[in-house]
Amino acid sequence: MAAPTESAPAHVADRLLALSHDLGREDRKLAILGEGNTSARTGADTFLVKASGSNLATLSPLGLTECRLGELAALLDRKAVPDAAVDAALLAARVDAAAKKPSVEAMFHAFLLTLPGVNFVGHTHPVAVNRLLCTRHARTFARRRLCPDEIVCCGVESVFVPYLDPGLKLAQGIRAAVRAYIKRVARAPRIILLENHGLIALGPTPESVLAATLMATKAAEIFAGAAALSGGKPRFLSAAQVARIAGRPDEHYRQKALGLA
Repeated sequence: MAAPTESAPAHVADRLLALSHDLGREDRKLAILGEGNTSARTGADTFLVKASGSNLATLSPLGLTECRLGELAALLDRKAVPDAAVDAALLAARVDAAAKKPSVEAMFHAFLLTLPGVNFVGHTHPVAVNRLLCTRHARTFARRRLCPDEIVCCGVESVFVPYLDPGLKLAQGIRAAVRAYIKRVARAPRIILLENHGLIALGPTPESVLAATLMATKAAEIFAGAAALSGGKPRFLSAAQVARIAGRPDEHYRQKALGLA
């Protein structure tokens, strides 16, 4: 993106770059090299997404590509699309034909940014989280909660998506899992966990995405430690306790004060 357009005001790009740099910090062990991607809604049918091959920690304005939501979202309705056709669609979705090719994961970003209240998305590969997502504990980690702040920042549950090939198949799997979650829980998720792959955080602000990512990573470390000390059986909060924290007015106030809602 050579310069912000009317649909991609400079402040949105600046906020997305700041989020990307926060998620790409080497000391946080969330993403290295070309791992991970980020996105932000810029208009009724446009969004910014990290370009393919860019590095989150050093992402610059030239590493962001503005795309049209509708063109990429339409791919998710097709059952079989050759890889070459997916690549062509990614290039065709660019607002500026001179911009870099968007990440292959731009398709799931396009879907997630259509959810109510979602303006920013961050996808990372945290070491602590993947340590669990590569084990039999992955589904349990997604479904259960250990601490109150995990509920505040990450929601009452996380969406779990079994391993799928990155790209179109993964985007379709994410869409199906998120729709089922919303139908059951009646709210958009804050965290999506991808088996043997990584984590997606989504929310209204960059602060909410960063907070959910960091809290999920902390929760993964706690889970692993609790499992090791309890023979694989951590002591989780009960469903009633989770519902109580999720419904407390003071927690709602704190979410707003922290930019999480």
